[in-house]
Amino acid sequence: MGQYVQVEDKVKIYVEDIGEGVPVIFLHGWPANHLMFEYQYTLLASHGYRCIGIDIRGFGKSDAPWESYSYDRMADDLRTIIDELHLDHAALVGFSMGGAIASRYMARHQGHGIERLLLAGAATPVFTRRPGIEYGMDPDEVTSQLINATYDNRPAMLNKLGLKFTKTKSNPGMLVWLESLCYQASHHGTIKAAASLRDEDLRNDLASINIPTVVFHGQKDKIVVPELGELTAQSIANARLVKFEDSGHAMLFDEPEKFNQELLTFLDGMSSEYEQFKTNEASRSL
Repeated sequence: MGQYVQVEDKVKIYVEDIGEGVPVIFLHGWPANHLMFEYQYTLLASHGYRCIGIDIRGFGKSDAPWESYSYDRMADDLRTIIDELHLDHAALVGFSMGGAIASRYMARHQGHGIERLLLAGAATPVFTRRPGIEYGMDPDEVTSQLINATYDNRPAMLNKLGLKFTKTKSNPGMLVWLESLCYQASHHGTIKAAASLRDEDLRNDLASINIPTVVFHGQKDKIVVPELGELTAQSIANARLVKFEDSGHAMLFDEPEKFNQELLTFLDGMSSEYEQFKTNEASRSL
């Protein structure tokens, strides 16, 4: 079931709500939308989970205001959605830029409503190189290859990005479908979110995370290099790193069976915990 949540004046965020049970919140990567997880929605709903797929502002069916594409603002959008839908004891799954936004949410809102965190190919601790971190894209490359290229010729930019997105080129239909999702994003939102991707630094955010966390990372990732996945896992207390040896950036498409099995493993035990949580909540309300 799709619905809109008002997050600020004249800005509504689209939310897909599928299934019943433990809430699992999905944050997509740049510049796609919630539909990139549609295979996971079908899987998890059949296993008794409630899937909450969010279109980040500027992408998919969400509104695209002219300003406000910082990670702080997008983390605040997530907080409003969690409160409006009364979500609690949830799992949060963030892919690429979605993983960065999830990390900012955990720090900025003290993990409100979240019990477990999964960062997949996350753009953390940073997306671009800077003092103290030698890995990642050069900031000028992001400006020229993502931001300016979107200004000048978005189809050409998306085509080049798609060639790096997955390791395998054996499924061109999948890349065509993914590219079609990216065209649903607003032009200016795509550009301004890319600037946040280039400029934001999540090092302090990661250090503040204190819930069970798993980091998925493709070992042939050319967009967020594997070293950044290792740094992410090292930056979060007791985080577990799951390496996808035969995957590029999008391990959910390169190794879908492993991704889905590891996702279920990550969620294992949450249903019984959630039922106990709901029982305790009901008792307190009597």
